[in-house]
Amino acid sequence: MSAMTAAEMSSIEGRYPQIFQRPLIKRQGHWFLLGGIVLYLAYAVWFFNLPQILSDAHWERMGLYLTQWVSYDVQPDFRLDAPAITPKYQRFSPLGDNPSPDWVKINPDSSFTVEIDGPGKSVTFSKTEATVVAFGETVPVALASGKPVVDGPVPDWITAHEDEVVAKMGFAGGVRIAVDRIKVTKRFFGWPNFIFDTRSPFFGKSAGEVISLLIFGPELKPGTSNRALAFDNFWNNSQWQHGDVWTKLLQTIVMAFLGTLLGALVAFPLSFFAARNITPSRLMNQLLKRFFDFMRSVDMLIWALFFTRAFGPGPLAGSAAIFFTETGTLGKVYSEALENIDDKPREGIKSTGAGGLLVQRYGVLPQVVPVFVGQTLYQWESNTRGATIIGAVGAGGIGLKLWEAMRTNSNWANVFYMVLLILLVVFIFDNISNVLRRRLIGTNPAER
Repeated sequence: MSAMTAAEMSSIEGRYPQIFQRPLIKRQGHWFLLGGIVLYLAYAVWFFNLPQILSDAHWERMGLYLTQWVSYDVQPDFRLDAPAITPKYQRFSPLGDNPSPDWVKINPDSSFTVEIDGPGKSVTFSKTEATVVAFGETVPVALASGKPVVDGPVPDWITAHEDEVVAKMGFAGGVRIAVDRIKVTKRFFGWPNFIFDTRSPFFGKSAGEVISLLIFGPELKPGTSNRALAFDNFWNNSQWQHGDVWTKLLQTIVMAFLGTLLGALVAFPLSFFAARNITPSRLMNQLLKRFFDFMRSVDMLIWALFFTRAFGPGPLAGSAAIFFTETGTLGKVYSEALENIDDKPREGIKSTGAGGLLVQRYGVLPQVVPVFVGQTLYQWESNTRGATIIGAVGAGGIGLKLWEAMRTNSNWANVFYMVLLILLVVFIFDNISNVLRRRLIGTNPAER
């Protein structure tokens, strides 16, 4: 086959200009798209003032919060202006009502030594002087002149103020030294008293001692078995509040299930009236579609605020908020699925002389049930997460409990505990939803 001449190629280009002379936007469209994305991102950076926000952010708080999620601190306070130096621990100390930890030591000369992280990080003090040891350095602090004075050079891990000397020793803790008091912070890994709080007769006992008491030991509370007492102490733990947390978590699950179920039950019949190919009345179609748009356009959080005002705080407001949102969302999804069905099965059923309900039952439902079930299960799974958020505005469930713990800004271990429970529930319900979809709809060929 001979090669084409230039004249022949020009002739072909003249006959088919739509192919050989495409507009610039079509020839260079990908570059225009890339440039548009870059310009939009640059505009977003300018609009939100991201450089200023990032420079002003308190990044140090991230490490502090993460530390508080997985650890706790004990803060003994030593008053130097009292007749005798005695440690005073914070209220509801994880060490119990009368703590006597081995890391607080009284020396022969009546001074105190507090080991913040063993002997390598410690503070020794009397009423007139203190000595801080950390990072291989020993720093004396005089207290007799009416203000704390560091004797010698001040290392970078110590900050000397006019009325206070602050020594930061990393994760292990630190110490604040003033002329009238010394406050020590000692940090430990873990969640203190997670099983039994300080009021429990099992508090402070080893796992072996607890097991022995549960199986063989005498009753610690007359008339109550040790197993029942242990469960009651765990469930009513005053520090971790397991009973209240799990009850609120169950409320969240019930809210999500009830709201989704009611929304599906209402959306199912309404979707048939909203579908153009099922109900010929255009007025009915438009009214119901606009109704669905209204119900889903108002965010679930806004509905929760409305219903909290109407019914007061509690799971009823949360269930109603999910119900209203899901009525709009599922109604739209159901009606669109109905409008996209194949009419041939329906026409075949009609040709047999079947009535309207039988036509819908055998000609329509088999086509849309997989979509209805799959979308409803997905919304149920999604609402399990959403119910946590609306709980924070008073709609009940674990969201309210989570917000209460975060608001104090000092209970981050409890926050992490509840976050882990929420993640666990979402993981479980995600798997349940997947299993139900596979069983009710069938395995997706792409997953085989």
